[in-house]
Amino acid sequence: QVQLVESGGGLVQAGGSLRLSCAASGRTFSNYAMAWFRQAPGKERAFVAALNWSNSTYYADSVKGRFTISRDNAKNTVYLQLNSLKPEDTAVYYCAASISPTVVSARESAYNYWGQGTQVTVSS
Repeated sequence: QVQLVESGGGLVQAGGSLRLSCAASGRTFSNYAMAWFRQAPGKERAFVAALNWSNSTYYADSVKGRFTISRDNAKNTVYLQLNSLKPEDTAVYYCAASISPTVVSARESAYNYWGQGTQVTVSS
């Protein structure tokens, strides 16, 4: 069983930055593929970014060039750097983990474990 705990959300003005963190339990973090999703008010959860064990990445078009996903295996943590934030980035951001290390996927079904989410609010 893997537990994921997100942190780093908050209120920021448009154009600002935040860094989200997702700390994972377990000793095999380096073997997991990781991803971030988000759910805006009244909308379905949507893919944001993915990163596999070999650091291959994949981004949603809406965040490409603004957000960066990275990992620190020594800290069992995956990060999402959010730059040039827009009001439409307002959402609850969720971290997800896949036991298949090569996965780089936008599909929710590709991931086995989910965190509880952290709120990001971008004011105009």
